[in-house]
Amino acid sequence: MKGYSIEFSPEECAFARVEGVDASYKDLCEICGRIRGKNADWAVQFLEKVAEGKAPVLYKKFSKKVGHRRELGGKKGRYPKKAAKIVLKLLKSAIANGKMRGLGEKYRIFGAAANKKTKFPRIAPRGGWMRSDYELSRIEIVLKALEQPQKIEQKEVQKEKAVEKEKEKAVEKKVEKKIEENKKGEESKEKNR
Repeated sequence: MKGYSIEFSPEECAFARVEGVDASYKDLCEICGRIRGKNADWAVQFLEKVAEGKAPVLYKKFSKKVGHRRELGGKKGRYPKKAAKIVLKLLKSAIANGKMRGLGEKYRIFGAAANKKTKFPRIAPRGGWMRSDYELSRIEIVLKALEQPQKIEQKEVQKEKAVEKEKEKAVEKKVEKKIEENKKGEESKEKNR
């Protein structure tokens, strides 16, 4: 699809994007890297923990001067609460988009990315030439359904057919039992005569 960093078919995928996010693109990038390829349900639980400050995020790319975390087995990581809340909101939006389009209930995160969007130069008003640029980010999430709706419908049809076959077999067994009972009754009548 146009405007996304990965190629995908919009008929088969659920997606969401937000631009102009006032959060560190480095934090957003690391969070997106942790949830990419995972189940959406797991990612929602993980992001909720990170947003509460109960779980750290492993930093691989932007790990300079980052402390080690015991929870990560001594690897570098942080607790980016603000970025986690933003990504969580976007992920829930993508899941809701998929459900509205009838793609299913369970999803896998096919693509998640964060990048710099715009940069506004700012100069400190103290008279010095200190600069701290104001950067905005953009995030995109693409989800694929774990089971395609057509497959789900086919499975339901197969289940219905199996139930119908079982009912037919049960009816046939009942008919056979009645036939056998009638034969035995006729044989006993003939013996009595």
